[in-house]
Amino acid sequence: MTKNEPTTRIYVACLASYNNGILHGAWIDADQDAESIFADVQTMLAASPMSDAEEWAIHDYEGFYGCSLSESEGFEQVSKLAMFLAEQGRLGAELVSHFGGSLDEARQALEENYCGEYTSLADFAEELTAETVIIPIQLVYYIDYKAMWSGLGLRRSQS
Repeated sequence: MTKNEPTTRIYVACLASYNNGILHGAWIDADQDAESIFADVQTMLAASPMSDAEEWAIHDYEGFYGCSLSESEGFEQVSKLAMFLAEQGRLGAELVSHFGGSLDEARQALEENYCGEYTSLADFAEELTAETVIIPIQLVYYIDYKAMWSGLGLRRSQS
């Protein structure tokens, strides 16, 4: 994660406190394994001003690039999503959103279909050509990559 990208974290509230008009909870880093998140929640509940504190709810979250979590989202799912977003950033979040919240489909799309980022479609056509075709040095300067990308059947992204 770069310095400009937000930390993925969740605010987990103690429901015993909340139901008695007391705000008690903790911000917990989400890009860790589910067991660690659960342990942090247990630590928060143990520090609750209510003696019978054992239930929790996710009341807020940040750094998920617009991906949504429910109040009762499982820590396994929170962890998987946060770790995926830590690796992939905004692109990962856009894919999760595109696939209706399916982390598995987003991951599959990246692994099987993602070709990288390019400043232009001509740059993409040039790299694709360089990786798949041996071009005699005498012809390198005569290739029109701007014209080539249109022949590849590609269209511009709507971003």
